[in-house]
Amino acid sequence: MTDKGLLFVISGPAGTGKGTVVKHLLETGEFFFSVSATTRSPRPGEVHGVNYYFITKEEFEQKIAAGEMLEYAEYVGNYYGTPKSAVEEALAAGKNVILEIETQGALQIREIMPEAVLILILAPDIETLEARLVGRGTESADVVAKRMAQARREVTLINKYDYVVINEDGKSEEAAKDILGIARSEKMRAFRNIGLKKNFI
Repeated sequence: MTDKGLLFVISGPAGTGKGTVVKHLLETGEFFFSVSATTRSPRPGEVHGVNYYFITKEEFEQKIAAGEMLEYAEYVGNYYGTPKSAVEEALAAGKNVILEIETQGALQIREIMPEAVLILILAPDIETLEARLVGRGTESADVVAKRMAQARREVTLINKYDYVVINEDGKSEEAAKDILGIARSEKMRAFRNIGLKKNFI
């Protein structure tokens, strides 16, 4: 099978449990997580350099101008983006890389790196999604309403993704197993293993 690293882009509306699913995937040891940068404030328990690089708007815009961002997007008033160098180094070393990014950034990646595998994580339905957002208790009603409106827009992009994974309540480990299966299957895709012909010809 191919020993090249593959890029897996994971997106989904706020409240779908992306972070928890990614945590389970990283525990398998089969993925390198590329830490994104953001201008939003840290939530309780989040650590700079682990969950995100928390930087100022001015710093973020300087990185954009310098060409240091692989992709970036503005979401609910804050910038989010992926530093380029870490991703390129990991892929070159043969590591599978996970990017947990917004849909806008995911579509930028598809343009730049068409070989990337795009996975959309969804809650079972809109009611479950809203209950999760409200239940977090970390955002105002106004922000929750904005996130719900954004979620409806993001779901319309479902046809731009390669796979959809439903994260049921309390079943994030199962969602992670689904993505692990996708990753292993992608490694076996014929077009990624054309080089095997030389072993038989």
